[in-house]
Amino acid sequence: MAYVVITYILEEFTMRRALKLTFDGIKVFLLFTSCTILFYFAILWVNEEYESYHRYEKPKEETVEKVSGNEEPAKDAFVNRMMFFYENGE
Repeated sequence: MAYVVITYILEEFTMRRALKLTFDGIKVFLLFTSCTILFYFAILWVNEEYESYHRYEKPKEETVEKVSGNEEPAKDAFVNRMMFFYENGE
């Protein structure tokens, strides 16, 4: 009779422990999921706020375009850059 009572108590103890671990796992999962969803919507909100933000606004007056006199790079520009790199290490 004592064996049956002890076995019943141990089974009940392990069952309670298993249910508690399962419940704790569900709580952690729900907390992680809710924080992930909150972070996702916060990123969407920040993206929406900065979507209309223009870092460089267009000037109000007409502007003059920069005209460069040298459109084509020199033929030996690559060699000059490599020599500069080897000499100065930059």
